[in-house]
Amino acid sequence: MLVCYAMADNAPDYELADRLALTSPDQVKAIGHPLRTVILQLLHERAATVTELAAAVERPKSTVAHHVDVLARNGLLQVVRTRKVRAVEERFYGRTARMFYVAAEPSPAGQQMPGDFNDFEVAAHESAKAFEQGKLWGFIRHARISQDQAAQFWEQMAQLVDAFDRMPRSGETMYGFAMGIYPTDHPTLPAAE
Repeated sequence: MLVCYAMADNAPDYELADRLALTSPDQVKAIGHPLRTVILQLLHERAATVTELAAAVERPKSTVAHHVDVLARNGLLQVVRTRKVRAVEERFYGRTARMFYVAAEPSPAGQQMPGDFNDFEVAAHESAKAFEQGKLWGFIRHARISQDQAAQFWEQMAQLVDAFDRMPRSGETMYGFAMGIYPTDHPTLPAAE
């Protein structure tokens, strides 16, 4: 169940759900495009028009309108308010949820999720410049734990992501934040005798 709530003054300036499960391949494909990801990130700050989004990403308005339409058709964006500008009704778009996640259950009609959806690939590409400049902060650790422990840890990470998403928008630099947990082929010691 998704819960809507009124946002505090730390942005965004519209109501949205906490989480939304992506259950169709089209939704996952829509969120996987780099420009659409940037649009979704910008809308964490406040609702915006296509014109404002186009100016922010320095792309033609028609290109941004196409990507906004794809996100809206797939339930990731919604019109949160409108205003009249001369004879035209201007739409302000906002996210439908603070956090989107790919649902673990199979998609309807047995459709397969896209195999190229990978947040870490995006994070690796985005963080390359920061790495070259010595500004990449990160850790990697390995631990032999049970699947239940991994699931519990994932819930703690989701809470940290939520805290990051709720931080007041300020400053001049947009920071990326990537986190995950995954099984590896690392060797393990045999049981102690």
